[in-house]
Amino acid sequence: RMKIAIPSETDAGLESIRSGHFGHAPYFTLVTFDDGMGVTEVESVKNVDHDEAGCGGVIDFVSGLGVDGILAAGMGMPPFTRFTNAGVTVYSDTTEPNVGKVVDMFAAGNVAPMDPSAACRH
Repeated sequence: RMKIAIPSETDAGLESIRSGHFGHAPYFTLVTFDDGMGVTEVESVKNVDHDEAGCGGVIDFVSGLGVDGILAAGMGMPPFTRFTNAGVTVYSDTTEPNVGKVVDMFAAGNVAPMDPSAACRH
């Protein structure tokens, strides 16, 4: 099985709209897949406060959720490196705003791990 976190604007699960920036995302939609990449569980969790916890706090929070991957639109190099070092694969998709649709794309193998050279620098 595999579990990924998707930064989301709301707690509407697969109906949510994805958040463009993982650190400031209000929620994470956690999606668990079985070995055949079928969705077995969907859970919405409220993100920690980025202003209080900082980017590192968000990374620690997500890593603590027991996820194998995070599927984000974009991410800076420091969090990308920290996730990778923690054994969490960073996947990137910038085309699909709907959580459920990007989950379908991911399950079909159409979302690639993020290329470190594509990391945001800001």
